[in-house]
Amino acid sequence: MPSLTVFDHLAMHPFLSDLPAERLHRLAWHAAPVLRPTGRRLFREGSPAERFWLVRSGDIALDFHVPGRGDVVVEHVGAGGVIGWSWMRPPYRWTLGAVVARECRALEFDAGGVRELIAEDADLGRELNARFVAVVGERLQAARRRLVELYAYPPDPALREG
Repeated sequence: MPSLTVFDHLAMHPFLSDLPAERLHRLAWHAAPVLRPTGRRLFREGSPAERFWLVRSGDIALDFHVPGRGDVVVEHVGAGGVIGWSWMRPPYRWTLGAVVARECRALEFDAGGVRELIAEDADLGRELNARFVAVVGERLQAARRRLVELYAYPPDPALREG
């Protein structure tokens, strides 16, 4: 069985599968398949956002630092999901962190190359912006739900002492 190309993986990923083949071919130039082991941190909140990922398998935990509580996971992203949108707008810094919770296969994109592609193709830029805005909305809702869980039901101090 022949191995799949980056284009094939893009065409099968739910985030981009309905884009025209010509646009997928152009995006494929800026992507590479990667395998990331469990426990590997992809990025930390506040660090430069130079990549983004389309997850093919595995699990990525999105987190942010909460003083007194450490890194708090706000969402898990699995197969078919997207990691990263901070690369799209200056100052190109991550608003969350991400760590591999279960070995992950993904397509990793060079954000600078995709930004150049978007600058050349305004229609593609509008299409990607719309798709990533939907991701941002999902992440905001997940963070909101997690914050309610954390602060509406604080941990019982008696449980920590035992």
